[in-house]
Amino acid sequence: MPKTVNVRVTSLDSELEFAIQPNTSGKQLFDQVCKTLGIREVWYFGLRFVDSKAQIAWLKLDKKVSAQDIKKEVPLQFKFRIKFYPEDVSEELIEDVTQKLFFLQVKEGIVNDDVYCPPETAVLLASYAVQAKFSDYDKEAHKEGYLSNEKLLPKRVVDQHKMDTKQWEERISNWHSEHKNMLKEEAMMEYLKIAQDLEMYGVNYFEIKNKKGSDLWLGVDALGINVYEHEDRLTPKIGFPWSEIRNISFSEKKFVIKPIDRKSPDFNFYVARVKLNKHILALCMGNHELFIRRRKPDTVEIQQMKATAKDLRNAKRAEKAQFLREQQARLDAEKQRLELEEKMKKFEEDQKIVQNSLKKTEEGSKELAEKARKAEEETKKLEEIKNQIEEEKKKLEKLAAEERERLAYEKSVANQRAEAMAAESARKAKEAQELAQQAAARAAEEAAARAAEEAAAQARDEELNNSSVSEPQYEDEANTGSSQLVDDETDVPVAQEIDRVALAARNKRLMEQLKLLGNELIGIRDNSKDTDMDQLHAENVKQGRDKYKTLKQIRQGNTKKRVNDFEHL
Repeated sequence: MPKTVNVRVTSLDSELEFAIQPNTSGKQLFDQVCKTLGIREVWYFGLRFVDSKAQIAWLKLDKKVSAQDIKKEVPLQFKFRIKFYPEDVSEELIEDVTQKLFFLQVKEGIVNDDVYCPPETAVLLASYAVQAKFSDYDKEAHKEGYLSNEKLLPKRVVDQHKMDTKQWEERISNWHSEHKNMLKEEAMMEYLKIAQDLEMYGVNYFEIKNKKGSDLWLGVDALGINVYEHEDRLTPKIGFPWSEIRNISFSEKKFVIKPIDRKSPDFNFYVARVKLNKHILALCMGNHELFIRRRKPDTVEIQQMKATAKDLRNAKRAEKAQFLREQQARLDAEKQRLELEEKMKKFEEDQKIVQNSLKKTEEGSKELAEKARKAEEETKKLEEIKNQIEEEKKKLEKLAAEERERLAYEKSVANQRAEAMAAESARKAKEAQELAQQAAARAAEEAAARAAEEAAAQARDEELNNSSVSEPQYEDEANTGSSQLVDDETDVPVAQEIDRVALAARNKRLMEQLKLLGNELIGIRDNSKDTDMDQLHAENVKQGRDKYKTLKQIRQGNTKKRVNDFEHL
């Protein structure tokens, strides 16, 4: 029995290992990987590897794995990656698993600075990435440092601004909180919708030369083929959409593109290695095939996939809505409980105040009653004294004559004393009567206050009780290859371009968010650390250019003129 070959395939969120036979084809391995990962939109992906010369290459599906120039390792190493990009992620990516792999790879490219992203866009994208991982922002769950292990921003952006890790986290978390109630899958899609408007998104770059020998870049993507000056991979100078290309081929290091416009000369360029031309041919064929497919009605399989994906998303949204309703109900119940507790606390405090007031009133009433009692006792004593004086007076009258003058004098003194005491007695009697009247009035007021408080307490009790709680055909050794993209018998383009507009230009809210972020960052930016890419981007913004405006501009004029312009670069 033939010895099996161990293979390791790494995607951006998993690692798989297989034991394959020596005669296993690239397609068999690729299909097995897709099946294991649950990928049905297989046309976007490929298996990438490093060859024996340390160059990046893609596994050919029509050849045996063991017959391809893969670096000899145990196990053989492959990466499951995006090979072809859609024109519009929101219209073309169907299943969540596909969207997630796109999100992870695009995010990796932006964070590693392989795809240039301006600072304000990078921060906004970071907030969507956080939403995609952590869901809604929760200040109780997402404590300080919850983003400390997350790689969210390009190092270039971090270095250009005078902020520490904590300040970056605060800024990103502030924007994270803006995405409340957004599903993780929706956050990933928002990330991709913004990212696909970046100039370098989805572009495969190759170093080429024209007949003059000028060093240039060739960019191949979902929208066509573009040519860039060597110092500027952001702004293409010449472009050829797929709808204008009839045939592509190469011979040795020369690559030939034949336009549909037969009056136009061929578009020729040169590369350093034949292998690069093979790679360019394969990418052009794949992108052109997808370009045609997008402009045809969906197959039954695609229609079913879209319907299933739509149902799943609707179910997730319904589940999220139900969760939010239950969460809000819990919050409302908790709020109501706290309000009731606060009312009860206030009620108890009011009761204490009333009780203290009553106690003080009772003490005051007792004091008044005691004063009245003492006054009455004093009156009685005075009355007794008066009686005693009267008796004494009678006795004095019976005294002997010889004592009359002395008794008269004593009587006079006694009379004066009696009158004074009588006056005092009358005064105190009157005071006692007034105190008694005051005590009676105070008692009546307290009774009325007590009755009013009891009525208020009963009303509060009632209030509390009422509250409720495909691959090019050529041999590896061959130095030529070609692909007929359009039937030679027709000069009519098979499909037309879609006039695309950047999301920020048609989404007012996104435009305002990016403007606000730009204003926040401009004051803390160190312009001395700007890179060439930053300066190129700033100039494009100043000129009012974006990805799609530039593409529209460089594709103006006939094909012949653009080919001639290329030769003069």
